[in-house]
Amino acid sequence: MKSVQIQKIQNVLRTKALALVWETFLQYEAPDYSREGIETFQNSVINNEDYLNAIEMYGAFEGDSILGIIATRNEGSHIALFFVDGKFQRRGIGKQLFQAILENSTTNEITVNSSPFAIEVYHRLGFVDTAPEQMTDGMRYIPMRYKK
Repeated sequence: MKSVQIQKIQNVLRTKALALVWETFLQYEAPDYSREGIETFQNSVINNEDYLNAIEMYGAFEGDSILGIIATRNEGSHIALFFVDGKFQRRGIGKQLFQAILENSTTNEITVNSSPFAIEVYHRLGFVDTAPEQMTDGMRYIPMRYKK
């Protein structure tokens, strides 16, 4: 694997980044969700321009290929999206993406609503659960927090 570069995703690459998000979501997270949860994710994230315009997205690139993305909202205090292509998971790419968020966030605390699939990833990054698993509009998640 060549050197992975982490960079901010500008609007020109947003479609490519969202394709990775959607494909990875369908493969790893959708199996744990009801039809309502899958539709909620698609409508409230992937197809929601207001949502997409309110997040700051970073990508892990190898040449022209996007391997993963992380996005925050609320001035970097909440992780809104965090996906690494399945072919590249467990190679430190997620950790590099998270490091970019830490470097660019001005808050002392970062929150996330982790999917059941990603909870162990967040634990390894230093997040702690703040409440038991919850469900909103068919989306299952565990509220978590990271303190710098």
